[in-house]
Amino acid sequence: MQDEILLTPRRESAVEDMDPFASPNEEKWDFVLVSDIHEIGSEKEIKRKKFLDELSKKGFTIKKIEDTKLFYGVRAPQHIFWKYQCLLTNPNSRQQNSSAHQDVPVTTRIRVVHFILQNTVTSDLEKLRDLMKKKVFEAAFPLHKKEDIREILKKKWARWRVLFKEQPIEEIRCYFGEKVALYFAWLGWYTYLLVFAALAGLATVAAGATVFSSSQVSKEICDANNTIMCPLCDQNCSFWVLSDTCTYAKVTHMIDNEATVVFAIFMAIWATVFLELWKRERATVAINWDLYGWDEEEEELALQLINNSQHEPRLYQHSYLRSTIVLVLAVLMIVVLIGIAHALVIYRAVAMALFTQSEVNLLSKHADTIAVMTGAVLHYVTIVIMTKVNWQVALFLCSLEKPRTFSEQENNFTVKIFIFQFFTNFSSLIYIAFFLGRINGHPGHYVRIAGHWRLEECHPSGCITDLFIQMAVIMLLKQTISNIMEYLIPWVSHQLRKKKKSPKKRSVMLGEEEEAEDPCKRQWLNNYELNEVNVFSLFNEYLEIVIQYSFTTIFVAAFPLAPLLALINNIIEIHMDAIKMMRLCRRMVPRKAKDIGIWLQVLEAIGTLAVIGNGLVIAITSDFIPVQVYKYMYSPCTRENHTSMDCSTGYINNSLSVFHIQDFEPHTKVLPEFNGVQIKECRYRDYRNADDYTYTIQFWHIFAARLAFLILFEHVALCVKLIAAWYIPDVPQKVKNQILTEKHSNLRDELSMMEYSTEV
Repeated sequence: MQDEILLTPRRESAVEDMDPFASPNEEKWDFVLVSDIHEIGSEKEIKRKKFLDELSKKGFTIKKIEDTKLFYGVRAPQHIFWKYQCLLTNPNSRQQNSSAHQDVPVTTRIRVVHFILQNTVTSDLEKLRDLMKKKVFEAAFPLHKKEDIREILKKKWARWRVLFKEQPIEEIRCYFGEKVALYFAWLGWYTYLLVFAALAGLATVAAGATVFSSSQVSKEICDANNTIMCPLCDQNCSFWVLSDTCTYAKVTHMIDNEATVVFAIFMAIWATVFLELWKRERATVAINWDLYGWDEEEEELALQLINNSQHEPRLYQHSYLRSTIVLVLAVLMIVVLIGIAHALVIYRAVAMALFTQSEVNLLSKHADTIAVMTGAVLHYVTIVIMTKVNWQVALFLCSLEKPRTFSEQENNFTVKIFIFQFFTNFSSLIYIAFFLGRINGHPGHYVRIAGHWRLEECHPSGCITDLFIQMAVIMLLKQTISNIMEYLIPWVSHQLRKKKKSPKKRSVMLGEEEEAEDPCKRQWLNNYELNEVNVFSLFNEYLEIVIQYSFTTIFVAAFPLAPLLALINNIIEIHMDAIKMMRLCRRMVPRKAKDIGIWLQVLEAIGTLAVIGNGLVIAITSDFIPVQVYKYMYSPCTRENHTSMDCSTGYINNSLSVFHIQDFEPHTKVLPEFNGVQIKECRYRDYRNADDYTYTIQFWHIFAARLAFLILFEHVALCVKLIAAWYIPDVPQKVKNQILTEKHSNLRDELSMMEYSTEV
């Protein structure tokens, strides 16, 4: 049985509720409020009635249906939308259409009604969000309705068989609003341009793979059967031969070669071109959707006045005290995140020591690789945990700032959560890229944690291998696990909500039997069974892709396959989000927007960091600079004219320093014999003298070359970025001409009306 009551609104005038576009027999509801069935006379029931009475005073029509919950359908009077059109239409259009009621898009209706619902105040000075916190209302949502446009989206967008087809952006806009449509337009554009970055990354890896056998450096490592290396731990570790790392040397050369430098410059240019082309695309979209003259602040003021004609605007305020407190707390949070990165460093150092001493041959033989991989998995776990912590801290800091509007709150929150997430995701990578193997000391004088565990060294085949493994593990885990959970959790939740549905029952309040089910009841129930949409749900999608964009650009020189992984992820992500939004979640409240907001500034900052990051990776992490210094200053080619000789011949022997085993620290226990041979000295990666272990002149030559390359690379890359930004106009010429023509036409019409008025 159902209980259905139509609450008659109080009219201010006889024509206010007339909707010439609605059929008298067709019931259209803008929003549905859901509440538990409270006892008559209870505090919650009284608060609910007060809120509904306030809506009724504003002319809202309210329909009540009872099932296991109370459902209230809400429909706004037409005069509210007429006021909205009058306040936000340009003067010329207002004069021409002042006597006509124009139809309002469904997305606008939902947005206006949502604003009024959220800002309606009861006699107890409570708003809807306060009532929802007190469990007076359980949910408030717009409806997924059986519309032609929804069927088009389900057919052309929210299904897996259209995986590689163009998105119906115009239909997305008409159903979910401009903000959602712009997100998918941006994501589609980014995914499209990732094709070129992925091909460039594959070409870089292929270039390295094709010279496996011809690489002189890899060949020397594979042939170094007599090069005895120093032990990797202090206790019970034996010496080992350099040729044991032959496979890793080949993998390292696959990502660390001359093509990597070209690829890094390409990605710096790609990031700039991507943003510049997106600005052009966004300008085209804005003019097609008539958004150029739209102002978010003006719309919010208009909605406030529509809701309450006596409303006074909240003025801008700034407090240096609050800003200082927020800044200090944010810095403390960043220090905590850096501390977590240090904890991961300690874990890897301890794990390395334990694995090398393990009796399991697999662990002891591949201790360095296993320590890095398990460290990467642990890093991913900290990312998952700290993401939730970062979220709460960012919300708390935003509440301290007391933002004036929701948009201001969203922008402030975006900056904070991105900074926190950046340090969460990249602190460990920054350590591996720029500090690993450079602050650990040398045999006989290692830097130790708590005086016991020595800091880990780079992988014997090169420092860039550690960064490659770390990025590969994190990106694969993030993309696979997060995508599975992102789809699986809403799907399971939806199935559970459907199963909780109870059978029909008699009405508790009226005691009347249900003769025929109201056509609205099934629709409202089906929408209620869908998953709730968080106010920051679209923000989550942006954040996920922007962090992925950071991985794709900042350290891409160490992981050229990052764009390919991002491309595959995004193709799946677009349609997974579409299915989730159309079939598993309630309808999102449409929001208007003419660009992607502050995310554009975030992306531009990432583009600058990408130039710095990749320059540092090649200059510091990669062996590119040491090899070039050796070729042109220390190789046989500099002494003799060997046209047939590879100038990198002898590089490996040159890059290894000599250590006398009698100089080991007293507590170090190593076996002096290796394969039956008495060992007196061993080799390690560094440029130090064999007598006093001070840096050689070659070390300083390499240091100077690294610094010179870094300065040159970053200046060239930044100059190319600036030239590309200048060369590609933000707004297409066609759009500029269209805006110019419209301005000219409007001024002519105004002038004609002035002349006509003067003549009359």
